[in-house]
Amino acid sequence: MEKALSLEIDDFSKKNNGIKSDNFSSGGCEWFVKVYPKGYRCSDHLSLFLHVVNPESLRRGWKRRAIYCFVLSNQSGQVLYRSPNESKCDLFCAEVPNWGCQKTLPLTELGFLEKNKLTVEVYIKVVEVVHQGKSTENDIIDFNGFQIIASQAFSVANIVSQDPYFVVDFRPENQWVQTKYMSLLGLVETLSKSPQSLSATELSNAQRDLTALTEAGFKLDWLNSKLEEVSLEWKKASHSDGSSVQQLKEQVKNVELSLSDLIVELENVKIKSAAAAKVSSFQFIDFLIKKFFLSCFSFSKS
Repeated sequence: MEKALSLEIDDFSKKNNGIKSDNFSSGGCEWFVKVYPKGYRCSDHLSLFLHVVNPESLRRGWKRRAIYCFVLSNQSGQVLYRSPNESKCDLFCAEVPNWGCQKTLPLTELGFLEKNKLTVEVYIKVVEVVHQGKSTENDIIDFNGFQIIASQAFSVANIVSQDPYFVVDFRPENQWVQTKYMSLLGLVETLSKSPQSLSATELSNAQRDLTALTEAGFKLDWLNSKLEEVSLEWKKASHSDGSSVQQLKEQVKNVELSLSDLIVELENVKIKSAAAAKVSSFQFIDFLIKKFFLSCFSFSKS
């Protein structure tokens, strides 16, 4: 990797908002760095991200694969932080136009910078450039040890940034943990939809998955609150557009059809020879009554 940028930040402790570097070129591509002195999304560490310049202006299916490294140093040139996994190659594309480190130096350590000055250096090596190609939404990327499709990257990022119990350096090797984590990803994606677009089955499945994940040891109070909020909005929307009434009508219709089928079945039994029947008429009628009762009971529960 070659040094592509050196950004000096004076009066660092007085900075609150994100600091954007000038654009720089590396590997025939344009980049910039965003520094968050107070952390990104309630982080208690300084955050750094490498961005592709104007990704919306690039052609469909563009890609950049790059190895990069951030180095933080003080006024005297003493290295305070160097990003890990320098051999890791990340995919930059339309779905994921930036990568970085949400947790670098703790903010408590940055309060004692020599002359209140911080230098950010960026080392980068671009290993692949695709200017135009097929859609990248289904490209596989590595996110903290998880092989996920590019379109899911921001959903995963939201998980690790919203819940204080999750850590950015979470890299499970256990397959069970990965499976549960991906189940959590699906749950977050479901709850990110508008309540009006969700079905009763989806909400029921979401509650089931949330319960299973909680029992598995995940701390998901924040997600439980989101589910309650979405469920309430869904109920309001259902009552307002009459969909709940329609669902009840459909269930009643199904029960009526079931009863009609049972009556036809009973008539067929009457026509058959009594000698050929292996059970008495009374037993069969009792069976039909129980069957219909169970149908009604199932309807009342729903």
